[in-house]
Amino acid sequence: MSDEEQEQTVAEDLVVTKYKMGGDIANQALHLVVETAKPGVSVLSLCEKGDAYIMAETGKVFKKEKEMKKGIAFPTSVSVNNCVCHFSPLKSDPDYTLKDGDLVKIDLGVHVDGFIANVAHSFVVGASKENPITGRKADVMKAAHLCAEAALRLVKPGNQNTQVTEAWNKIAQSFKCTPIEGECLSNVCVSHGKGIRGNHESLLFRNSSDLFDHEKAEFEVHEVYAVDVLISTGEGKARDGGLRTTIYKRDPSKQYGLKMKTSRTFFSEVERRFDAMPFTLRAFEDEAKARLGVVECAKHELLQPFSVLQEKEGECVAQFKFTVLLMANGPHRITNGPFDPELYKSEHEVQDAELKVKIASKTAENATGQPTEDTEAVE
Repeated sequence: MSDEEQEQTVAEDLVVTKYKMGGDIANQALHLVVETAKPGVSVLSLCEKGDAYIMAETGKVFKKEKEMKKGIAFPTSVSVNNCVCHFSPLKSDPDYTLKDGDLVKIDLGVHVDGFIANVAHSFVVGASKENPITGRKADVMKAAHLCAEAALRLVKPGNQNTQVTEAWNKIAQSFKCTPIEGECLSNVCVSHGKGIRGNHESLLFRNSSDLFDHEKAEFEVHEVYAVDVLISTGEGKARDGGLRTTIYKRDPSKQYGLKMKTSRTFFSEVERRFDAMPFTLRAFEDEAKARLGVVECAKHELLQPFSVLQEKEGECVAQFKFTVLLMANGPHRITNGPFDPELYKSEHEVQDAELKVKIASKTAENATGQPTEDTEAVE
């Protein structure tokens, strides 16, 4: 039976190796973009830098396996302040230049042979121990970070998605913040074997009303989860802000005979280069033809758009995302960002005594990509 026919899980050492390779590259790419994100730096340049690093580093692994696909699993996106997600501009788009005080969210993903390692991280430009961030930006940063830490302790075999949802709602409320609504946001995604080739199934729905609309799901050994936290200082409603969509992914279940030659040429390249992974129009040599070709493909749902979503002007959104392998000996987080809690001083704190215990042990854990050994202690 071929690799494509049988389901491969993290019960196999080689699969774990591929996940960890992707995780290491994702962590390194994230660190590179974070270190480069200074006042006066453009978002476009950061997105290009992250993507170029991922392509260069994935090109160095499994070099003898000529047919193995590897590379970007989610294009580098840099969304600032009230922009919720998916801002990854083209050269022809209006750019954004970072300035002191901006709350920046970096989101990217790497895959090795279809095994995906996703990561997202937030920080405020100019934050330092001498000049810590206070006020609402500090509130939302702390809330989102603590939600991620709580999830790390709750996403384990035998627990259910609703436990994570309830913890996130309590933490957000403690900081007078709100989880972002929407089935694609603030969720836990599960990956099954080779089926993870961009086909994540959403398992967690954040706000309390969603609990009545979706079935409970239990976390299981040898599954892989991308835990994605998005918390807002506002109402938690993400809207299409009218900016150009630049990230898409192919929907293999959809079929349509494209009429335009430009569309057919474009879609053929999408199938060949990206399979069902999300990609950016920036990855095409002729950007103008890609912009033209994508229209018919998206209209007939051959491609799914990742719209640039925004909260209300003046609000701020923080995001943390990590990938965790549920191993027989406990959860192993393979991606994480360099969060320093000393840079964010909120006047609020988690009120729930039980939750405090769950997130107290390692809230300042850094992104080493090493297994999180303490997660079993939390029930």
